Amino acid sequence: MIVACPHCAGLNRLPADRMATTANCGKCKKPLFMATPLELTSSNFAAHAEKAELPLVIDFWASWCGPCRSFAPVFSQAAAELEPQFRFGKIDTEQQQQLAARFAIRSIPTLMVIKQGKVLAQQAGALPKTHFYQWLSTIGQ
Repeated sequence: MIVACPHCAGLNRLPADRMATTANCGKCKKPLFMATPLELTSSNFAAHAEKAELPLVIDFWASWCGPCRSFAPVFSQAAAELEPQFRFGKIDTEQQQQLAARFAIRSIPTLMVIKQGKVLAQQAGALPKTHFYQWLSTIGQ
């Protein structure tokens, strides 16, 4: 499986039995799994969303959005509990307007799951933790 490094966006090939939280990047030697959402930008987006083989769960958000701020702890907890099954990333729609426009984000928060450039699922609005986990469990790996 190909996994993008959350620090340098370098691509790493991991055998299925090494998909543990202890794997390190071959390029920068930092951990491949942080158990926390990473900040997605135009510079690291392609590595995580298009080239890597892990499903990427994206939270499109903005700092002024109340529902976005209230959903943030749920998203962070999911990253801590569900990585490395999924990679979790956040896109600040104010700072990354090109990425928001690319996916025609009209309301925030918007949740999306992408695997190798293909959108697998999309959900508008914040979800309670149980519903968020149920939604993720329905997405085919």
